Amino acid sequence: MRDWHLVLGLPLWVWLFVFPTCLAALCLFQGPMMVGLLRPIWRVLDKVYVAAGVVASFFMVSILLLIVAQMVARWSSLTFPGSTEYSGYAMAATSFFALAYALTQGAHIRVSILLNGKNGHRFWLDAVAMLLSACVATYFARYAIKTNFLSELINDRTQGQDFVPEWLLTSVSMFGTWPWNWGRLWAESGSDWVYTPIWLPQIPMSIGTVLLAVAVWDHLTRLLATCEVHIQQEGVE
Repeated sequence: MRDWHLVLGLPLWVWLFVFPTCLAALCLFQGPMMVGLLRPIWRVLDKVYVAAGVVASFFMVSILLLIVAQMVARWSSLTFPGSTEYSGYAMAATSFFALAYALTQGAHIRVSILLNGKNGHRFWLDAVAMLLSACVATYFARYAIKTNFLSELINDRTQGQDFVPEWLLTSVSMFGTWPWNWGRLWAESGSDWVYTPIWLPQIPMSIGTVLLAVAVWDHLTRLLATCEVHIQQEGVE
């Protein structure tokens, strides 16, 4: 973890792992109090997960539309350059945006053979499994974001035939820069179409993995605070 830089004087891994674990421990020992404090946050997060699911459904529909466009282009003897790449980007966005919502709906496969017994260890097994899952998801999210920055740093571009307008890249880049740099961004932008930079289709991966990590930590705190699993539906037995 030598490359986990300082954030407000503390290593990034402290913010991502230690503080959430301390919050989970507080939920375990001060359950009723934490329920009252965290319930408004839980409600907001539930809406965020649903919104992510809606975005995933939008990209799923876009896959269908791209396939139809490919068929029409073929029947019309026209070319649709980059259609395969666009479909791949939409499929990846669908998968990653749906991760958090799928977790809340119990759509992820959960191996529950050790949890099906009637003994009193189910709560602790579930809590440990969710804690480990939260750490893995957080680790994945951190390196997904790092991959985004690396792709932008080396100016990695697609190897296919897909293009995007420069104004779209500038618009997205605004979210990663300070407002006083926006004028310079637009001054350097043009109206041409350029090969797709890899960081652009990687953004849904970063957002989706972050939402998944938040969702797992969220449900861990709910489990420890209320002693109940709040995933709506268990996976297929």
